[in-house]
Amino acid sequence: MSALKSWTMSDELWERVEPLIPKRKRPRKRKYFRRPGGGRKPMESRKVFEGIIFVLRTGCQWKALPKKEFGSASSIHQYFLEWKRKGVFSRLWSKGLAEYDEMEGIAWSWQGIDVGTVKASLALEAVGANPTDRGKKWEQEKPSCRREWNPAVVSRQRSSAA
Repeated sequence: MSALKSWTMSDELWERVEPLIPKRKRPRKRKYFRRPGGGRKPMESRKVFEGIIFVLRTGCQWKALPKKEFGSASSIHQYFLEWKRKGVFSRLWSKGLAEYDEMEGIAWSWQGIDVGTVKASLALEAVGANPTDRGKKWEQEKPSCRREWNPAVVSRQRSSAA
């Protein structure tokens, strides 16, 4: 059996993810000019989800998705935004946490926070001014041997030639 790529899903995982993905419905009051059944068929939800996972796992841009493998990158991005708006990923995260809690157990009573992600509000008082702001041009004194430049004539009156 060949190893799965990190963005492809096993059938077992897809069976757990598929119920969380909303089905597309046609708006009732919208008037369509094409005959019923005309136009492009919607993309398979599994391929769309695998495309989203590909972007998240590899860190590539949406437009860099392999078109042969996943289809239109802009369509997959549109599905991503729609599913994000409908809360698919937060439900998936909650379901995954609950499943992991049943398997391994999460110590909910003790949780830590990474101090690098929290703003240090009292740092300015303890450390002082930012050291990279030293010696800026606006704080330097003017050299004593030169004077600031002033125009010789404040304004000039021109006579109109008739």
